[in-house]
Amino acid sequence: MLDKAASTLLFDLVLTTPSNFNWRVKLLIAQAYLRWGHAWWTDPNYLYLNTSHSGLEQSKLRSKLAATKNGVFFVHDLIPITHPEYCRPGESTRHQARMQTVLECGCAVIVNSSATRNELQSFASKHGFTLPPTTIAWLASADLPIPNSQRPLSEPYFVMLGTIEARKNHALILQLWRQLVERLGTNAPKLVIIGQRGWECENALDLLERCDVLRSHVLEIRRCSDTELASYLKHGQALLFPSFAEGFGMPIVEAFSQNLPVLCSDLPAFREIAGDIPEYLNPLDGLGWMTLIEQYSVSTHPARLAQLARLANFQPPTWAIHFAVVDEFLGRLNMGEE
Repeated sequence: MLDKAASTLLFDLVLTTPSNFNWRVKLLIAQAYLRWGHAWWTDPNYLYLNTSHSGLEQSKLRSKLAATKNGVFFVHDLIPITHPEYCRPGESTRHQARMQTVLECGCAVIVNSSATRNELQSFASKHGFTLPPTTIAWLASADLPIPNSQRPLSEPYFVMLGTIEARKNHALILQLWRQLVERLGTNAPKLVIIGQRGWECENALDLLERCDVLRSHVLEIRRCSDTELASYLKHGQALLFPSFAEGFGMPIVEAFSQNLPVLCSDLPAFREIAGDIPEYLNPLDGLGWMTLIEQYSVSTHPARLAQLARLANFQPPTWAIHFAVVDEFLGRLNMGEE
């Protein structure tokens, strides 16, 4: 909707965020709307690119896109459909409507992993849809700043990174930590949980708020700067990532960027991104997690050193590669090759 000059102005506003940001952006949108009206919805020369799931369940949007089928959608995961027990009530129904919009109104789909593509293909086949042309474009982490050379904690510690929600399985790790502290006392490693509180996670929150045994050994950080994040990752023993379901796994990429080993669930998306580098476990294997946590508590343990050696060969996904894949894919669409 915005021409080159207006787009350039919008980018400048996003980068500088002046105090009058909101009304200036609204003004740009209003000017574009007055110029174009609804024409861009029905112009076959335009692509509607949606990089979020938000709003795709709205029937009004679907009806507008259905006529031209010029939508290009980025699908991040199908977790509300495949694992509704970990999501808010009603989210499964809403997400099915979103995926219906993608499959009915999309001329193309971009996904973050083969795992997500396979789940979308399964959903399409189950409901009688044909999967549009699809490409896989891995996401990249932010370029974290140089971490502080001083350790944020003097004791050995492990990191969990991400919103606290049921599918992230914080409850398992907190129960294990309680056992560690009861058995090892002050010699038990610390646990650093970085992420805001989410939903369907009452068991984990009860342990964080009411378990006296954990109080001195678990640090919950709901907000931290990029420098703080880089520092916690740089000096930790390992990242713990015991999720039940994921479409990608950005914390793995962020941990590897700081040379931090990873203990994670054995999920297809994780193996796709990280190969044979991490230690993979069943998310319900409490004994296995406990064993590896104790091993990785020792910086020089052979298992930890072996993963660090494997980590030396990791090639992180980059935004340059991501957009090269996307641009080439969109170019083929415009040329009618897909």
